Parts: sequence; C-alpha cells; structure tokens
Amino acid sequence: MNTPASIGKHPIHPMLVAFPIGLWIFSLISDVIFLLGKNLLWNEIALYTMLGGLIGASLAAIPGLIDMFSITNPKPGKIAWNHMIVNTTAAALFALNLCLRVILQPGAFFPILLSVIGVSLLAYAGWLGGELAYVHGVGVQPQKGTAEREKSQNKLRRAG
Repeated sequence: MNTPASIGKHPIHPMLVAFPIGLWIFSLISDVIFLLGKNLLWNEIALYTMLGGLIGASLAAIPGLIDMFSITNPKPGKIAWNHMIVNTTAAALFALNLCLRVILQPGAFFPILLSVIGVSLLAYAGWLGGELAYVHGVGVQPQKGTAEREKSQNKLRRAG
C-alpha cells in the first residue's frame, strides 16, 4: 500500500523516526552515565538530546499523519491510531520531562523515571509501526506479479 507522504516511492515517516528514537534513547543513556559519575555534562547532554528528540518527533509526525489519514482498511487504520496515540503520549512525557529538568535539581528521580516510561512507550509504538509495515504492508510498494508468484509458490509447496 503506497503512502502519499513519500519521496521516490520511499515513505518519509520511517526515515525521520530514527532521529527522535535515537535521541531519546541516548538521553536516557546520558542520564544513567550522569547518575554513575555525577558529571554535569551528561545531564546537559540528556537535556539537549531530549529537546532534539522533540523537534525530530514533531517533524516525523507530519508525514505520519498524512500516511495515517490515507489508510482506508479499518484494521491497520485502528493500529495506526494506536501508534499515533502512544507516540503522542511519549512525546508529551518527554516535553514534561524537559520542563522538569529545567526546574528540578540535576539527577532528580522523576524526570529519569519519565525517560524510562517514554522509551518503553517508544518500543511499543515501534512494534505497532512494524505491525503496520510488515504485517499490513502500509508504506510498502506493491511489486508487479507478486500475487501470482505467491500462488505458484503455494502450489509448489502443496505438491511437494
């Protein structure tokens, strides 16, 4: 199923999500390094990578929304809505987290807990995104003759 938000038949949303995911995971890793060594540089790195993740998530959300609203099949449509809700919740947690980091002492427990919850939500949202792409073919360019090839391969398997 093609997606309207694509460049040269390549969907844009999956290209962009790597940035916020990587930045938010690295933010959590920076927190852990800060807690182990109390070097304030790692606390600042966690803050700025979290901010970069929020910017990246905002950019990735635009083609994601375009793709989501183009889904006509109800089953992947429901999964897409859940994917969006979980990602929006994660982004909101990271935004709250960022605000708390400005107000609270470095290494405060609650912001780090929010990072753990946010990264866990990202993992679940990624699983839902994988379900959309790999199970339902959302964003996958259909190949000519694929259905015919599968039918002939199934006939060969049954015969053998």
